[in-house]
Amino acid sequence: MLRLPLALCSAILLVLLCSGSTAFASDWPVYGGDAGGRHYSSLESIDRDNVDELELAWSFRHGELENLDTPHMFASWHVTPILLPEAAGQSLVICTPFNRIIALDPTTGEERWVFDPEVGESSEWTRHNCRGVAYWQDNETTENTVCKYRIFAGTETMRVMAVDALTGKACTDFGEAGQVNVDVLTREKTPDLKRGDMQFASPPAIIGDLVIMGSSDNTKATQANNPSGAVRAFDARTGVLRWSFDPIPRNDNDPAAEGWTADALEQTGGANVWSMISVDASLDLVYLPTASAGPQYYGGDRPGDNRYANSVVAVRGSTGEVVWHYQVLHHDVWDLDIPAQPMLFDLELDGEAVPALLQLTKQGLTFVFNRETGEPLFEIVERPVPQGGVPGEVLSPTQPFPINPPPLGQIEVSPEDAWGFTIFDRTVCRDRIGSMRHGSIYTPPSEQGTVMLPGLSVTNWGGAAWDPDSQNLIVPINRAPLFIRLLPVSGLSEDELNSPMAGKPFGPPGRIEGTDFAVQFGPVLSPLMSPCTKPPWGELLSLNVATGKINWRRTLGVLDGLSPLPFPLEWGTPMSGGPVVTAGGLIFLGATADERFRALDVDTGEILWETRTPTSSMATPMTYEIDGRQYVVVASGGHTWLYGRRVDDYLVAYALPEALE
Repeated sequence: MLRLPLALCSAILLVLLCSGSTAFASDWPVYGGDAGGRHYSSLESIDRDNVDELELAWSFRHGELENLDTPHMFASWHVTPILLPEAAGQSLVICTPFNRIIALDPTTGEERWVFDPEVGESSEWTRHNCRGVAYWQDNETTENTVCKYRIFAGTETMRVMAVDALTGKACTDFGEAGQVNVDVLTREKTPDLKRGDMQFASPPAIIGDLVIMGSSDNTKATQANNPSGAVRAFDARTGVLRWSFDPIPRNDNDPAAEGWTADALEQTGGANVWSMISVDASLDLVYLPTASAGPQYYGGDRPGDNRYANSVVAVRGSTGEVVWHYQVLHHDVWDLDIPAQPMLFDLELDGEAVPALLQLTKQGLTFVFNRETGEPLFEIVERPVPQGGVPGEVLSPTQPFPINPPPLGQIEVSPEDAWGFTIFDRTVCRDRIGSMRHGSIYTPPSEQGTVMLPGLSVTNWGGAAWDPDSQNLIVPINRAPLFIRLLPVSGLSEDELNSPMAGKPFGPPGRIEGTDFAVQFGPVLSPLMSPCTKPPWGELLSLNVATGKINWRRTLGVLDGLSPLPFPLEWGTPMSGGPVVTAGGLIFLGATADERFRALDVDTGEILWETRTPTSSMATPMTYEIDGRQYVVVASGGHTWLYGRRVDDYLVAYALPEALE
């Protein structure tokens, strides 16, 4: 294993940050703060001593939710803005749930330009979401060339867009009139897709002159013959497809094809990359967090481990060739996609800096690798897991468990874990857990229902934040049980199966096309609508990755407004969205369902500042500095039905009063 002295690695990193076209220390040029998704800022104008003076600097509303026929609960806003360099206009750039791209003045929030791809409203009950955009600079053109500075984003109709960062006009040399229609490529395998079955929701990744696009597959719970989950690289100037990587290994010569049957390789889709992609340009590597193969919850027709699904796959940026991969879960039947962006940082081990990749998972297990070689930096062992799935299922007898870091959440559940506000509540919860299959992590879905804990994604797409000074990871944690039930279709009515909410949380069973089963799932709640396991239901923790030691963990989220009992109980709430760490010693985090935005001390977890936001701010914030004034910005847009909070359309920015600057 190659290990470089920490000082040398820091010097190399500084050179890379100062020389690249998308790196400027005081700004936020990429969705995750940098191409490795560390969610870290070197800014320190706002610090522990003055953060309690923060005030609202400006707010902006995108206005798309007015007069919608589509229920608002399907129009989430989880965007993290990026800030362009001065040469590209120094605008704050966002995308909206219906894929408009908007440039704002970063000091006032005033609109500078809008690009509307005119995707229109859909009559389908589908998701509308855009988490962010990407920026690229063409270094082979002169300063006054049109579209020298470009914004790239995807749409829910599977189009890739290129827009001039200065004017907001389409870059007509990219694809056809500034767009590449990937929907055409997707329909080669599944021609009868409905709008929203496949979409681009997460920002592209950029490496060299390539735009890398994953995709969200919203069909995996409903059909066996899923669309291809291919990741594609497009030329940033022309839109020409330069390479593609299919996470289902169609080539028999691919080592990952071992264990697949010929029929499964032909019909299986999914394993797509719906979350954020990381890039290490110095290694020419792109890191792909893959999802489960299709369909979710039932894998009888896709026997084997199903590699490259549920894996971290490192591909060569210039060619798409697989360099290394590691599967963190075999034969997924729980919808435990890899949700978070692989995080890249230098980890100090024995006084030396190791190029590390850390991967969070929905099940609360944390995997750490050498990002150059794929070698695990800490031991991972295969352990036996529960068996006995539904008829026809072929489960993996073992699953990988990292020895270090430890699990971040509870990984088993029993009736003894039942909790409630009252004795009646607790008794109902005990009966509900006891009536379903329960036990340790990876207990398979069943006809009687299976309780899962971890359940509501211990960690999700918001990921974590890295503090390079302390070598600590700041991680939001969800702690609430879910259930999954697989029922024979033959025993269900057509009204149930055809409901718009079929197969969705709180809905009736939804048909898994091509199989004999329908799936039903949702949270396990008491009559008073509280999770059936004891609080805290939302936490924030600080983890020393090198030692596996948890430095602190604190409950995060207040129940006022969420519970039938109107008490300000700080028992934690469901969370969605990630944290940001700054050199000022602060953590900024929305994420909670209680409509609050907070700043915490990175060393202790103490809340130093808190403010109410228009709705829950379930997005990852960002920060930047203009003319010596530091701003912290977060989208306050709520979430879908699962979190029970209204959807809205605010972007809010906070700063110190100008007199204190």
